[in-house]
Amino acid sequence: MAYVIAEPCIGTKDRACVDACPVDCIHPKADEAGGDTAEQLFIDPVECIDCGACVPVCPVSAIYAGDDLPEKWEEFKDKAAAHFGR
Repeated sequence: MAYVIAEPCIGTKDRACVDACPVDCIHPKADEAGGDTAEQLFIDPVECIDCGACVPVCPVSAIYAGDDLPEKWEEFKDKAAAHFGR
């Protein structure tokens, strides 16, 4: 299961996770369409290689392995899939 960015990212979008990701699966980047207006960042569930490099750099602890995502934030799996049109 891919990593998921949950509610603590909303309004924060620090993007340290983007820099740490070795496969470029966290979007939108600042220079992408919607990068400045997006409410939060998302991890592409297909592109994520489950390396976990993004987890320790997140300043708001918003990133979880899909299986470890707190139940109260389960909808963020669907939000990520919808963001990437899946």
